[in-house]
Amino acid sequence: MALAEPSTLDEDTAAISYNVPHLVFEKNLQPISYSENDSRRALNALKHDALIQHAALRSEIAFVQDLESSTVLYQKNSDAVRPIASISKLMTALVVAESGLPMDEVLEIIDEDVDRVKHSSSRLSVGSKLNRADMMHLALMSSENRAAHALGRNYPGGMPAFVRAMNDKARALGMRNTRFVEPTGLSSDNVASPRDLVKLLTATSQHARIQQYTTNDQYSVQPVRGRQLVFNNTNRLVKNANWDIQVSKTGFINEAGECLVMLTKIEDREVAIVLLNSSGRYSRIGDAVRIRDLVEKSNGLAML
Repeated sequence: MALAEPSTLDEDTAAISYNVPHLVFEKNLQPISYSENDSRRALNALKHDALIQHAALRSEIAFVQDLESSTVLYQKNSDAVRPIASISKLMTALVVAESGLPMDEVLEIIDEDVDRVKHSSSRLSVGSKLNRADMMHLALMSSENRAAHALGRNYPGGMPAFVRAMNDKARALGMRNTRFVEPTGLSSDNVASPRDLVKLLTATSQHARIQQYTTNDQYSVQPVRGRQLVFNNTNRLVKNANWDIQVSKTGFINEAGECLVMLTKIEDREVAIVLLNSSGRYSRIGDAVRIRDLVEKSNGLAML
């Protein structure tokens, strides 16, 4: 004897009908035979599920997608909308890159660019002067908040117009669950979904300047006469010869946790990786390594 499935009526009616026994008679049942290919696919599916369980990521949110086929290779809480911290700077750079503003124009760090909310540190003192290209370089590579703020402030129409341009671009890219209120990511009101961030990664990958700036491991500038400063990339994986990274950005504020997004090649497969709200300073890097291992092993299973 088998129980009937709940009806599509209201919940109370469905609950009553679910408890009423209903006889089901077997009729014309035939034994099922599986081909060797079916068995192999079933075994590979089980192995793939085991690999996913083994990944044991420390990030609250993870999303991995093959960009050529659009196949989702891994997802964890992929529909969540969360603060994205300095990942916001990818959109800041995209708006600047497409603005047509002269990249050699010199911008100055002023008191307005100092973070009065999170009190984050900066190596660019008030009075520092760099051209727009260098400001973008430091904002992307070293997540320099004052540089990112200066880029927005020096946009035609000022900061309100820049933030409006960020949100307009998000809508144009189909980023339906994204909102920006400022260009640095210091505000927890800058939010997005993992799927939206893949769209942002794809858009920024079309700009050679953004690709270069996000993946340089080191860059020197002279913001004050006679003072040379060396900045490093906040993503140490760009220094690893085993990784082929096209676009990269890290982020952190307390509300967002440790974040990392990358567009990279894994065994000639172009893959977008989004990791949000990871716990522990190096956990996002560890998760990226675990995801790479997962994708490589999944590729191996597909060839069996």
